[in-house]
Parts: sequence; C-alpha cells; structure tokens
Amino acid sequence: MIILIIGLGSIGKKHVDAIYALKLEVTIYALRGGSSMDFYREVINISSVDEIQKKIDFIVVSNITSAHEATITSVFELQCPIFIEKPVLSDFENASRISGKLKEKNILTYVACNLRFHSGLQFLKKYLDEKKPRINEVNIYCGSYLPDWRSGIDFRKSYSANFDQGGGVHLDLIHELDYCTWLFGFPEKATSIKRDVSSLSINAVDNAKFEFSYTNFTAGINLNYYRRDAKRTLEVVTSEDSILLDLRSNIIQSLLTGNIIYNEAFEIKETYMKQMRYFINVINSNKRTINDFDYAVKILKLANDE
Repeated sequence: MIILIIGLGSIGKKHVDAIYALKLEVTIYALRGGSSMDFYREVINISSVDEIQKKIDFIVVSNITSAHEATITSVFELQCPIFIEKPVLSDFENASRISGKLKEKNILTYVACNLRFHSGLQFLKKYLDEKKPRINEVNIYCGSYLPDWRSGIDFRKSYSANFDQGGGVHLDLIHELDYCTWLFGFPEKATSIKRDVSSLSINAVDNAKFEFSYTNFTAGINLNYYRRDAKRTLEVVTSEDSILLDLRSNIIQSLLTGNIIYNEAFEIKETYMKQMRYFINVINSNKRTINDFDYAVKILKLANDE
C-alpha cells in the first residue's frame, strides 16, 4: 500500500503511527517543503509527487488548516481517496466548488473525527439508542491548556493561536460539535459566543460557547484553551437520571445513584488507530464514509454560525 502524507507535524505523526500500528505492508511518502527536512520513522521525504513511481492508494492531508483548500485542490488529478485532518477547511467560501470537483472525480473523502471511535462515546451512543430516554439537557465541556499541547514549541507561534492560519478553539476542538451531531443529529438552531480575552493573549478565539437547540432539549458546548486542569466531559440529563461520561478517564457514571455504568482502560491513540483501520476498510469495500467532505463542511458552518 502506497500512502502520501502532506503535513508531517504533530498530528501528521499521529496518523503515521496509527498506520504503522495496523501492521500493514505500507510505504509512506511525506511531501515536504524547504531544504531542512527532519525524518520520522520509515517515512520517505519527497519534494515532488512525481518522485512516487507507483499508484498512490490514499492521501493524508494534515498540514495547517489554512492550507487545506489549496492542498486538496492540488491532488484532484491523482484521483485517490483523501483522509483530511479536521477542520476540513478554514472557511467555506469555495466549499461548494471543491465538493463538486470531488464528486466529478469520484474521490472518496473522510474528515478526521477520531472521537467517534472513543469506546466510551460508542458505548453511550448505543446506550442512548437502545434505552431512548427522555433527554432534557446536554452539557459538553472541553478545556485544556494550549501551551502544553506541543512540547518545545512556542504556543503563540502555532496555528492554533493564529486566526489567519485557521486557528481558534472553535475549530481545534470541533470534535465536540461533530460528536454532538453524531449522537443527537443536527440542531434546529445554533448560536454561539466566541471570545479571545483570556490570559493567553493569543490572536484567535480561546473560548467558545455554543447552544444547539433540539425539539425537546438544548445542548450546551463549552470549549477553551486556557484550563490547566484538563477536563473533557459529556453530561446527559434525562427525566430519570443524569449520566456523565469523562472522556479522559473513560468512565460513565450515574450522577443520581453514583453507580458506574461503564469503565474501560483507554488511551487516545487507540482512536487514531481505529479511525485509520475504518478508513482503509471503507476504501477496500468501496462504501461511503461516515464523515465525508460535505458532512464536515456542515459541521464547519455550525462552528462559524452559518
């Protein structure tokens, strides 16, 4: 299997690790720019796609968000499946044109949504689908400290901290918006408040609060870059109980009784491996992915109040 990765930063390396963890027979090429290129595992650095003499089986786009549009457009002619790191684009001005071209070329796309492969979330989705409780309220929270995200790198220079590179917590943590729609569907109405006034002093949104309105309940989503004691939770308040999933510890608990509903050892890297296995299986089965380009654009519009 021949794989081309465009963007071999911290997230790109996670995707490479996931591919190798599947123990497949693969050759991975990384399209790199500049004269000084570091090396990572067995990945082969190249400066031009023309250096790959064999048919490419799929492409991983994991460079900065602001470069996604140009990158996706540049690989149309290769006509092979594209795995795109979230968020799919930094804006959606040309999304319709790109979508049309992808359909014209019959190119399979998948936009990374690795939390859908989080075992606790998968358990909770099945639990809610089977029990069908009367939901009154949903609260989603994700807060962590941006300076801790990438060791050895000045966080102020990262794309996350710069709006013009596609940064901002509402885009970086778009996973929470994605899994909310996965669990409960798209909202009838969505509103948000976005601010960049925290002590981090960055040039991007560092706190975003969303309110998704459904027929019988409202989902509140709170995202931030400045919380030192990292927290990632989902709370579902029903007519009979309040259920809390801690995504970091992978424990689901009844807040009414204190009983543990689910508890399983967990590492976030597992979600990357499961996600990559899913994508490769979809390629081999010629099916549609659960989160293609068009679906991801709809999520992006929610993030940007469109």
